[in-house]
Amino acid sequence: MKTIAIAGTFDTKGREFAYVKRLVEQLGIKPFMIHTGVFEPAFSVDVTNDEIAAAVGQDIKAIVKRKDRALATETLSKGMEKLVPELYRQKKFDGIISFGGSGGTSLVTPAMRALPIGVPKVMVSTMASGNVSQYVGTSDIVMMPSIVDVAGLNKISKMIFSNAVLAIAGMVEGRDRLTVDTSESKPLIAASMFGVTTPCVDAAKDYLEQNGYEVLVFHATGTGGRTMDALINEGFFAGVLDLTTTEWADELVGGVLNAGQHRCEAAVNKKIPQVVSVGACDMVNFGPIDTVPQQFSARNLYKHNPTVTLMRTTVDENKQIGEKLASKWNAAQVPMTVLLPKRGVSMIDADGQPFNGVEERRALFDAIERGIDNPNVEIVELDNNINDKDFALTAARKLIELIEKK
Repeated sequence: MKTIAIAGTFDTKGREFAYVKRLVEQLGIKPFMIHTGVFEPAFSVDVTNDEIAAAVGQDIKAIVKRKDRALATETLSKGMEKLVPELYRQKKFDGIISFGGSGGTSLVTPAMRALPIGVPKVMVSTMASGNVSQYVGTSDIVMMPSIVDVAGLNKISKMIFSNAVLAIAGMVEGRDRLTVDTSESKPLIAASMFGVTTPCVDAAKDYLEQNGYEVLVFHATGTGGRTMDALINEGFFAGVLDLTTTEWADELVGGVLNAGQHRCEAAVNKKIPQVVSVGACDMVNFGPIDTVPQQFSARNLYKHNPTVTLMRTTVDENKQIGEKLASKWNAAQVPMTVLLPKRGVSMIDADGQPFNGVEERRALFDAIERGIDNPNVEIVELDNNINDKDFALTAARKLIELIEKK
């Protein structure tokens, strides 16, 4: 029998979760009840809030006596994040579902994010119709709008609860009905791409696939870079083709597509062969042109489309970007290669294009070359634009060489 973990505040929303439990049982699936509330649950559970708090060395009853709601919520969230993956490893459940508002969503989604990719995860939330990046992160959580608040049973909420249970049940039970294609298992390559580096990555991808590799391409939009690094850390890849490191331009200058301070660390930390470059470091990303911050209004702006405005990075900004990339790559413990395209780092950083910048590129390259003194790091300047086929094939061939040497 399949098992679905149902996590939630069974003290304040006991009636709603009891209803969900009955729906799961009607489908012939075993419910595994995890109580994330502060007070006593309305029915018997499989995992108590005491156990959740104890997973991070806390006593929930002592916290309740202090009447510190913030501490209780933080403790239960951290306890869930630690305990739920361990329960999954013990085969206590096959998928997990939860329902809640902002509090309930922030309580359970960290635990969902801690589960491996592929484990069914459904979060029915009042927050699901807005920006859910803080809840989903780099995971595969399915966020489902609750339409009405998770507060009572009514015609709408019953319909939503039913659909959500059917969704998680289908994920859990349907997996055994699908035939998994195991005819070939190729080594995986992670590649970063942006619209303005697409020809390069497409050409490199074709070459790698012709030579027995499978390439997973990640769009360097902040979330894409973080997701790629998360999967690198999970050990999915034999090699990394990180040619589009533009997210550092947004991180350092203040654009909207930053990937955080740990971007470009994963392959280094995992000692995975990689070939890297500075694709699209000529630009910082903003939304529609009227959303560009006032201090940048006199800069070289390019309206990529109605919803995306690009800003050319300056000489000084390129120096900062180069220094940051160098600091990440200089930590390499296995051989890697940095390829620098002398004729431009994107489609629009090229002869006759709006972001063509010889001085900016030189500042970027010089900062990288000055900042790297690690014999494991090979730096090669190529007389190409990043999107030239020769550049792409050089990157692909070099990556194969590094993988085979390892």
